[in-house]
Amino acid sequence: MASLAALLADLVGPAEAFGDPRRPDVAEAAARCLPGEVVAARDGDEPVAVVRLASGEVCVLADACPHDGGLLSDGFVEGDRLVCARHQWELDARTGRCAHRPGVVVPARRLVEKPLDS
Repeated sequence: MASLAALLADLVGPAEAFGDPRRPDVAEAAARCLPGEVVAARDGDEPVAVVRLASGEVCVLADACPHDGGLLSDGFVEGDRLVCARHQWELDARTGRCAHRPGVVVPARRLVEKPLDS
C-alpha cells in the first residue's frame, strides 16, 4: 500500500517542489535511521534517501525514482531493496539497480560509519 505522502505527491508533486529545506544531512539521517527504515536527507544540496538494511549496513541513494521522479524516501525497505511507494519499483539499496529493469540504475553508495571514540 502506498504511503499518504506518496499519494499526496501524486496529486500535488513532491515536497521539494515547495522548497522543503528541513532534510538532515546524511550523517544525521544515518544516526537516526533504524534497521529496515528509509530517511529523507541531503548530501550537500542534493536530496537523497538514507536506508539502513536489517544487517545494519547504511546505503545512500539519489532520492528520485527512475520511473517518474517520485521520492524514494517515501518508500519502504523490503529485504535489501528500497521500494518506491508510488508505483512499487524496486531498487537494490547497495547498487541502485532496478530489480526488474537491470539497465536502470539510480546513483547509490554504501556509507561507512566511523565508530565513536570512547
